[in-house]
Amino acid sequence: MESFSLILAIVVITALAFDFTNGFHDTANAMATTISTGALKPKVAVAMSAALNLVGAFLSVEVANTISKGLVDETGIRPEVIFAALVGAILWNLLTWLVGLPSSSSHALMGGLIGATVASAGAGAVHGDALVTKVLIPALAAPVVAGVAALLATRLSYRLGAKADGRAAEKGYRAGQIASAGLVSLAHGTNDAQKTMGIITLALIAGGALAPGSNPPTWVILSAGLAIALGTYLGGWRIIRTMGKGLTDLQPQQGFAAQTSAATAILASSHLGFSLSTTHVVSGSVMGAGLGRKGGVVRWSTATRMVVAWALTLPAAALVGALAETVTDLGDWGTACVAVFLVAAAATIWRISRREVVDHSNVNDTAEPAGVVTAAIAAVAPPAAGTPAADLTATIPSPPVSAAPAAPDQAAPPAAV
Repeated sequence: MESFSLILAIVVITALAFDFTNGFHDTANAMATTISTGALKPKVAVAMSAALNLVGAFLSVEVANTISKGLVDETGIRPEVIFAALVGAILWNLLTWLVGLPSSSSHALMGGLIGATVASAGAGAVHGDALVTKVLIPALAAPVVAGVAALLATRLSYRLGAKADGRAAEKGYRAGQIASAGLVSLAHGTNDAQKTMGIITLALIAGGALAPGSNPPTWVILSAGLAIALGTYLGGWRIIRTMGKGLTDLQPQQGFAAQTSAATAILASSHLGFSLSTTHVVSGSVMGAGLGRKGGVVRWSTATRMVVAWALTLPAAALVGALAETVTDLGDWGTACVAVFLVAAAATIWRISRREVVDHSNVNDTAEPAGVVTAAIAAVAPPAAGTPAADLTATIPSPPVSAAPAAPDQAAPPAAV
């Protein structure tokens, strides 16, 4: 019984570690556009996001119930299975953070859980209908819906503000962007913090500490909220840079439209119990806002890498989760080996990340230069409405300069007689 209690404690600690990585991995979802447009200073933005993530964790448990009751058969799950699932999710989060790709922590968690469950109890232990309706369909629909909404909202914002005073309108949009960023942070807490609550609740049920079908206890809600808030405060600066500057260059109107559209989609999905990826929603809304402004462009090379990462998240995390479960199934020494591997891999990724540090001081540096297609589109696209005349100045290249004649005092010496 002592060893069983120990593995249960390890699972809870590992789940909170995942929640922490979820926090700094997904800070960009709420604050990247606010930071990139200058509406808030980076440190203030992440502090605000952390506080609202904590508040949002207490608003609902619908998503937590989807994880703990709906996705897999909880009666056939052991704590070691959940530990293996968390290993896959944490490693994928750290790898994508290292390269600055805003992938889905939610899908990493669910991929790890599915892979570990299949390795332990077979494919029949996964509820396929819940996987399709609660995970896969929202994953495909969410970025499209949020992107279209942000595109329309951006065009409407520029149309309504065409005759407004430029400085006053910009201040108004910055204020609106701060409010919408707070709403996204609140929505992130109601959706993503609950995933860890659901995992811990599932572990407690598997370990016999809770009855099947139980809701998350208060201490689980509080600890998950604190873990994601702490991770958010530390700031995932690499992904903030990609989301704020790597996808497109945003103005306050676009930032406001993108965040409002994203917050609406996330809050609606949390109410319905959909385990939605906030990363997919916010990325889709940022791209939609980029396309909604005349002259605005999307860096499709970055967007393509993001989509590839999205497609790989579920299967990659599932593969690692299945391999980890295979090792933990060998006994306590197998579980210890997996734990040591996880710590060593995390430490290695951290050391690699120190070679090129990204923090609040350089987060607004452009992640990558615009590609050939992006530059060409920007060159021929009409300017946005309300663009100051000073910004429309064209630079005409000078004609080639021929060699100037020599000055009189530098005249060539007379030819020899």
